[in-house]
Amino acid sequence: MTIIIFILILGVIIFIHELGHFLFAKKFGVYVYEFSIGFGPKIYSFKRKNDETNYMIKLIPLGGYVAMAGEEDITDNKVPDNMKLYNKPIWQRFLIMFAGVLNNFILGFVLLFVIGLIYGSIYTTNILDNMPKTGSLYIAGARDGSEVIKINNNKVKNYDDIQTYLALATEKDKQASVNITIKDTTGEKVYNVKPKKEKDGNYYYGISVKIERQKGLLPALKYGKEKFVSIYKSMVLVIKSLFTGKLGVDSLSGPVGIYGVVDSVKNSFQMILYLTAYLSINIGFMNLLPFPAFDGGRIVFLIIEKIKGSRINPKFETYVNFAGFIFLMGLMILITIKDVINLF
Repeated sequence: MTIIIFILILGVIIFIHELGHFLFAKKFGVYVYEFSIGFGPKIYSFKRKNDETNYMIKLIPLGGYVAMAGEEDITDNKVPDNMKLYNKPIWQRFLIMFAGVLNNFILGFVLLFVIGLIYGSIYTTNILDNMPKTGSLYIAGARDGSEVIKINNNKVKNYDDIQTYLALATEKDKQASVNITIKDTTGEKVYNVKPKKEKDGNYYYGISVKIERQKGLLPALKYGKEKFVSIYKSMVLVIKSLFTGKLGVDSLSGPVGIYGVVDSVKNSFQMILYLTAYLSINIGFMNLLPFPAFDGGRIVFLIIEKIKGSRINPKFETYVNFAGFIFLMGLMILITIKDVINLF
């Protein structure tokens, strides 16, 4: 069951992403050779009448692609020049490249909205409530009704922020002490708190906050927006922390890590929806990064082309994107090895 759910989640996210590229390519008259979900050996394929595209499902469900004429190889004389990607206006090529990311963001928001609509919209605050008396923060002196306003000088507005900053602060040391700034009726106080190890083997600071639950269309829309912003913000912080050295590459997870998460939430449809939304936003965000082989990297080439007034050498662009792809595959292999080791 876990494998089926894992494949379905990745399949939906990949399909939605590639569908964005595909639809805009077709809209602007670009010749599309293939629309593929997955990599490796072909499992199934078909072609539609009066449509040049070969639609395929492949064995390894860890990606997909839309192969367009003029994207890399510009020597195909069987395709009219006006149907090749590189001959399209820059704004059309930009939309084709950005459409995959946009689709992932839309999927993420829609799923979060559906969660709010079906299960109720849960809003977390930064106001302490029902704190465990055995928790580190309570023992340090904080009480219900106070506001958590900072974690290690980082401003927080809700429990999502609190979780994110605590995770970043304790990534390298699960028992690390953190400075938690609390605001109550007497003013602001800073508590230097260390987590306590509980029976389940995890470390907790004893932070519990007030939660509000609302039902209805408007609350669901608000929930979808706020959760989307929160997830996106956490990803920005992770990338920033990777570049500043606060996080190491070993803190990242790949397919094996995702599989483990799927296994832990497989009995909750609500959590499956949330995980799909989270991963979809994650993939959209990652693809926006200005790195070769990502959509963001291809958009950078379009910006350079616009500035210099002429197209970048196609071979150079192909080599750069290929090098980026090889680097990403190597990184994924290392992360996968790490995830496998952690299973044992």
